[in-house]
Amino acid sequence: MDYELSLTVLDCPDPAVLAAFYHGLLGGEIAVEADGGWAEVVAPTGGALAFQRVAHHVAPTWPEGPVPQQAHLDLLVDDLEAGEADVCARGARRAAVQPGTTFRVFLDPAGHPFCLVRRGAAGD
Repeated sequence: MDYELSLTVLDCPDPAVLAAFYHGLLGGEIAVEADGGWAEVVAPTGGALAFQRVAHHVAPTWPEGPVPQQAHLDLLVDDLEAGEADVCARGARRAAVQPGTTFRVFLDPAGHPFCLVRRGAAGD
């Protein structure tokens, strides 16, 4: 049996808003279903993210708390300062806790944590 990863899906209150946010960061193709309950972004590099509406979505608490993050995204960038300015201008918020120096943690418009990781840093 062979398995192939199709895409990663994030729960959120408004799939179109989150798809627009990540499309702004990654580019590629964007599609939103007519009823607004599902949206997808396929990046030019081939990675794909989908977003599904959850009526009573509760944003994760990062780095710990009553609602565990369960997953997060790492996005490679050449310049952390420029990346931070860009994602914040698009609606992200810098997380209060910043545990490293080669990456920065942000919360997307629905509250999901994601990291900007300096390209070439150990572990990327």
